Amino acid sequence: MARKSLIQREKKRQKLEQKYHLMRRSSKKEISKVPSLSDKWEIHGKLQSPPRNSAPTRLHRRCFSTGKPRANYRDFGLSGHILREMVHACLLPGATRSSW
Repeated sequence: MARKSLIQREKKRQKLEQKYHLMRRSSKKEISKVPSLSDKWEIHGKLQSPPRNSAPTRLHRRCFSTGKPRANYRDFGLSGHILREMVHACLLPGATRSSW
């Protein structure tokens, strides 16, 4: 189980990313439309003004049940360890068992 503070920090990053998403997208569209380099630099400066944690690259996928940040499967939203336990308990239909 991941520490609660790390999970809360990740949730805060997700909220910030959603808050600044439209501003980032509109600024990127403006950069592509503006022909002069000085205007592009101006818009680029505005793009850097939001907090760093609002950038989408700072987000991590976490396991739905344990909150672990590594070894996650996108299809299930679970870490490998929990996924293996669920397959062995026959909770995931269509998944085949394997022994490591």
